Amino acid sequence: MLFHDWERDYFLLNDSDLIPEIPAFARCSMAKITKRSVDAATPTDKEFFLWDDELKGFGLRVYPSGRKMYLAQFRAGGRLRRVNIGLHGALTPDLARTEAMKHLSEVRLGGDPASERDRRKASPTLKEFGKRFLDEHVASHCKPSTHGEYKRSVELFINPKIGSHRIIDITRADVVSLHQAMKATPYQANRTLGVLSVMFTVAHTWGVRTDGVNPCWKVKRYKEVKRECYLTEDELARLGAVLRESNSEREAVNCITLLLLTGCRLGEIQTLKWEYVDFAHGLLRLPDSKTGAKLVPIGQPVIDYLKSIAKVSGNPYVITGHVDGQHLTDMQKPWRRLRKRAGLDGLRIHDLRHSFASDALQLGQDLTMIGRLLGHTQVQTTARYAHLKTDPIRKAADTVSTAIAAALAQSAKDRDDTDQQAA
Repeated sequence: MLFHDWERDYFLLNDSDLIPEIPAFARCSMAKITKRSVDAATPTDKEFFLWDDELKGFGLRVYPSGRKMYLAQFRAGGRLRRVNIGLHGALTPDLARTEAMKHLSEVRLGGDPASERDRRKASPTLKEFGKRFLDEHVASHCKPSTHGEYKRSVELFINPKIGSHRIIDITRADVVSLHQAMKATPYQANRTLGVLSVMFTVAHTWGVRTDGVNPCWKVKRYKEVKRECYLTEDELARLGAVLRESNSEREAVNCITLLLLTGCRLGEIQTLKWEYVDFAHGLLRLPDSKTGAKLVPIGQPVIDYLKSIAKVSGNPYVITGHVDGQHLTDMQKPWRRLRKRAGLDGLRIHDLRHSFASDALQLGQDLTMIGRLLGHTQVQTTARYAHLKTDPIRKAADTVSTAIAAALAQSAKDRDDTDQQAA
């Protein structure tokens, strides 16, 4: 095994894309890389390279420490690039040669294995990308409540399962595994899948992932059973009695009462400021909501109730909190206490909004009007309440079935008599 002058070797290989790049201080030699030649490459005080004299670009780097690394070296995009294949011992010379041939063949076809390696190294883990996603995308484009839900999905469900994976390596199989691991909570599993899908869409927009594939696509979601509870007249009376008697939780009582009378969402009443209340025109002028800025028409009972609420000096909110100048933030604990006293365990705050829509239907309001009252932007959203309006349908069913039953009961003689009379 003879040591060669590096400059002479460079010009011998200059007509090829497979040009070894050797530091000026490093020595190199050329021989067929076999187990014998590799074992004979004794470490010195400086690293040196052993280049294969049959497969140009395939080499062995010998470090002073004795470590020996197989590598492939080539020119791509006008630059000299190098890709480590593996350590001697972990790989045999024959296996290393096979891997080198794959890389060098890719180069001859116009590829750049080193760029792919660099891209993989630069790819963040899903946990790292998730933090950027929450800080830069969600914080700027989503409402605070949505931000909280996204953060919960990322930190509690996504990161523990696949957060350590590099984002470019995540496959549909990884997503399916995460989704199936949450099958005991189908609603949360589907919400987490939705968050993950948005993350990959943003990753493509930012160029973090460039394969054009969202691994969440075509992952079948679990069937969800919609929970819709509606207060009966008796239940509403029981809840009203509890609200009147609960003087110690006056702010929570005010919030619940306004939810019942307006059909608003919890966040809309919690963050309601006095400046949004237009008493003269009977409106709540909300600058922001789930569907954007909107006007909420309110009836006289709402106006009277709002006027009965004492304003707190220095606090702009209708439903004041325990912190000066802030609104009441925790409604779940007082709501659980209130509903328990009314014997309504399991009733959710959002069910009060469903009850508002249910009562409107029973009072003869059409779906278009109810959609306006609730602030829906799509007819389909309101259409979910259509099944509640059963009285007209029941009357129609009664009319049709009565006519058919009468026809079934009519005898043949009766039909003949009827036909003769008609003639």
